[in-house]
Amino acid sequence: MDSKEIIDRARLPQHIAVIMDGNGRWAKEQGKLRVFGHKNGVTAVRDTVEGAVEIGVKYLTLYAFSTENWNRPKLEVSALMELLVNTINKETKTLMDNGVRLNAIGDLGKLPSRCHKQLSEAIKKTAENQQCTLTLALSYSARWEIVQAARKLAIEVQQGRLHPDEIDENRFAQSLETHDIPDPELMIRTSGEQRISNYLLWQLAYAELYFTEKMWPEFRRTDLFEAILAYQRRERRFGLTSEQVVR
Repeated sequence: MDSKEIIDRARLPQHIAVIMDGNGRWAKEQGKLRVFGHKNGVTAVRDTVEGAVEIGVKYLTLYAFSTENWNRPKLEVSALMELLVNTINKETKTLMDNGVRLNAIGDLGKLPSRCHKQLSEAIKKTAENQQCTLTLALSYSARWEIVQAARKLAIEVQQGRLHPDEIDENRFAQSLETHDIPDPELMIRTSGEQRISNYLLWQLAYAELYFTEKMWPEFRRTDLFEAILAYQRRERRFGLTSEQVVR
């Protein structure tokens, strides 16, 4: 019996976050340029999204490009931006066919105008889809996001629209980029690296972390199903004892 068949559909993580790592290293192992890995990573994205829809996951967030990635060689960054535009153009039909709503978080104003335009158009076109929300973290940094949220709240206090005593966890979360998305219950990182890398630091507070040795271009929906099974084998206590969770 394959992994998909033994997943408990009643205990699915509502939101899965993914750090798509290993494109460059995978390409080097093939004797190719790093961009070759990024291009092959698109296949992994498509299969993972379709797998999420197939199993019933409602939210999927992919770490596509960090603020630190802007410091990579200019040729690689340019190729990544071009790949982003081409991928959005080609994959919008796939999103529509699967009922996937596209969303994006991050400092999107830093994206090249052509990328920003294509992204905005795809987001608008898929806005009514309801099967799954696919969020791309682009030009994203969790520390940047937290600072932005603090700045928003400070301005509200300064303008007299908010009292400091009214700032709690819920109010802070509403100031984040993900204010309309539930926190992830599962975070997957490929390529064997075991760190969060400035990704959704606030939102991952209680997420289960799953690390796989597979490079991102090799990742497929069967690997997603394996990660979900691993998640379902864990006990999520949220500070309680095992006895309290069982009761």
